[in-house]
Amino acid sequence: MRTRNLLTLAGAVVALALPAAAPASAAGTPVLTTGGAGGAPVAAGDVLTASLASGTNATFYSSADGTSGVSCTSSQFTATVTDNPAAPGTATETLTAHTFDSASCTSNVLGVLGVTGITVDNLSYTTTVTSAGEVAVTPSVGSTVQTTVKLRTLLGSVTCVYRAAGLSGAASNTDNSIAFTDQHFTKTSGSSLCFANGYFTATYAPVTDAGASVYVN
Repeated sequence: MRTRNLLTLAGAVVALALPAAAPASAAGTPVLTTGGAGGAPVAAGDVLTASLASGTNATFYSSADGTSGVSCTSSQFTATVTDNPAAPGTATETLTAHTFDSASCTSNVLGVLGVTGITVDNLSYTTTVTSAGEVAVTPSVGSTVQTTVKLRTLLGSVTCVYRAAGLSGAASNTDNSIAFTDQHFTKTSGSSLCFANGYFTATYAPVTDAGASVYVN
C-alpha cells in the first residue's frame, strides 16, 4: 500500500511538472480573422473582395497634391489568401483582379473628353498584410505594377501606360479597409495628353471573406 501511494504521489508530481498539451485553438490568433479581432481564422484559399468605400473615389492625379487627372466612383479588387500565420506575423495573398468601371470614370484634363478604359496589367500580384496593418503589393520578379488608361480626346483615342515598382497601403479595423494614398506611377508610353506621373489614391472597404468583414490582428 505504501509503495502504491509513493508511486501515485510521484506520478502527480511529474504531471504537475510537465506542461499541459495545448488545445488546437491555442495555436494563436492568425493575422486575418472574421467576426472581429481575434475572431474566426481566414483560411488559405479563401477569396477576399472589396469595393471602394461608400462615398469615395479612386483617383489617378498628375501630382500628389493636385486634382487634375482621372477619378472613378466604382472599383473593386479580388485576392486569394495563400498564407495566414499566427499573429504577430504577415499574411500573404494573391491579387487576381483589380478593376475599374470606366463608365464611372471622368477626367478633367484639358483636351480629354472621357475615359474609355482603365486596366490593371501584369496580374497576378503578391499582396502582404502585416499585423501592424502594413499592406504591400508587389509584382512577380522582373515585372512591374502596370496600369493602362485609355482616353477619348479631341484628337481621338489615346492610350497611356503607367508603371510602378509596387504599392504600399494601410489596413484598418475601424472600417475593415485598405487605403492607398498617392502611390506614384511613371508614364512609360502615351501622347502628350498623358501626364508624366500618376498618383493613385483609393480606399477599399469593407474587405470581406464570403460576406464577413476581415480584421487584422
